[in-house]
Amino acid sequence: MKKLHRIVRKGQFHWVGDGFPVRTLFSYATPDAEVSPFLLLDYAGPAEFPPASKPRGVGFHPHRGFETVTILYQGEVEHRDTAGNGGLIGPGEVQWMTAAKGLMHQEMHSAAFTRQGGTFEAIQLWVNLPAQYKQVDPHYQAIAKAQIPEVRLDGKGSLIRVIAGSYQDVKGPADTYTPVNLWDLRLSAGQTLALDLPENYTTILLALHGCLQINREAMLNEAELAFFENRGDRIELNAVSDSILLVMNGEPIAEPIAGYGPFVMNTQEEIRQAMADFNYR
Repeated sequence: MKKLHRIVRKGQFHWVGDGFPVRTLFSYATPDAEVSPFLLLDYAGPAEFPPASKPRGVGFHPHRGFETVTILYQGEVEHRDTAGNGGLIGPGEVQWMTAAKGLMHQEMHSAAFTRQGGTFEAIQLWVNLPAQYKQVDPHYQAIAKAQIPEVRLDGKGSLIRVIAGSYQDVKGPADTYTPVNLWDLRLSAGQTLALDLPENYTTILLALHGCLQINREAMLNEAELAFFENRGDRIELNAVSDSILLVMNGEPIAEPIAGYGPFVMNTQEEIRQAMADFNYR
């Protein structure tokens, strides 16, 4: 059994641009941040937006040295970058962006969502890259809802959507540079699930909605985050109510981290170079 290490019950709230009210639930700068290969987790919403004439969001900004994984639950996001790439992310879809040696991009509410308004809810997870991959060319993986396989757990709607890695013999569509399991987990009230996980991997569990008991001891409620010790290979979940969860599990990257805002490298010299390259202050 993987022992529960701690629970984060209140994230730091702030706005990203004018379109994303987020709670930062962990970052590479967080004290006791034993989160490798993950770097940061922002939970945006759920928030209601009225119809508008001008798209809300965040304008062009840089990233270097890692990957951003955007999971849409409600609403739509349009993105563009300075290389001319762009696309739309809708409910149930994922964008896996490898920033690597660097790019500028923007993320805005889609034209349709701007006109209609509605509920917006999304996750953005930052995944670190080993030093040998931090200078590869930027690229995207646009993962449609239909590409993400589902594993049914019962007859009441409980399921796992495998975004990356594998669950049992089912493999997710995302290509990763290091071993990462990323699962969108839905549990019906009363469902008990024993999750088998690799030994010595970082394991983090986010409850977006609902309430569940972990390892028959602690309760996890909406917008709360559970960190587990790396030792052990199983956690037990008991859903008190219908729950939506994100399971983050990955092999730690045993390298130093130097970070400043949207840049995560291995040395302060590399950070200074990134700031100079992007004229970032």
